[in-house]
Amino acid sequence: MAEDVKPTRKNLMSIEDRIELSERGHDTLEKKRDGLIMEFMDILDQAQDVREELEDSYEHAQRSIDLARALEGDVAVRGAAAALKEHPELTTQSKNIMGVVVPQIESSKVKKDLDERGYGVLGTSARIDEAADAYEDLIANIILAAEVETAMKKLLEEIETTKRRVNALEFKLLPELHENKEYIEQKLEEQEREEIFRMKKIKDMMEEKEAEWEEETEEAVEDPLAADD
Repeated sequence: MAEDVKPTRKNLMSIEDRIELSERGHDTLEKKRDGLIMEFMDILDQAQDVREELEDSYEHAQRSIDLARALEGDVAVRGAAAALKEHPELTTQSKNIMGVVVPQIESSKVKKDLDERGYGVLGTSARIDEAADAYEDLIANIILAAEVETAMKKLLEEIETTKRRVNALEFKLLPELHENKEYIEQKLEEQEREEIFRMKKIKDMMEEKEAEWEEETEEAVEDPLAADD
């Protein structure tokens, strides 16, 4: 409440400094919010492409594995899958997007050559090879989708946090500061008017007293005997 603020010039200067600082912070946060939204929209476009590729690769992997099972049998497919010796490895790093730390997922041993899959080339068919290729593509797309989706989530959280800060400054703190400033300025003006009025009254009283003293002095000079009486 403005009434809780003492109407002093020191407080007025302090509030003016806070207003200036808050307005600068508001402008900075607005620029950050707008920049984050632009980054988010770029990643959103990328995410849409990644999702489409993920859906396509999943459907392709399902068709490939169904065909391999139909032609080679479940036993052959499961045997080829069990022969895998080296599994994919994931490492995470991070990058900074306008102050937001988002993950970067690095993968290795996802895509393999035929001789790296562990099963004998002569003991399997091209259908199993095609299914293995399809699932390796699917895993690669899943990893990419996880990275993009996580980046989107973190950016969206930061956008919401920044928006709340902008709104708090714009609709709460700054209006309260301006209200306090106006209240203090109004009170100081009232105090100044009262002081001017008081000084004017004192001046009038002094002039009145001075006039009375001068009148008494003149009477004493004109009639010294009357003054003695």
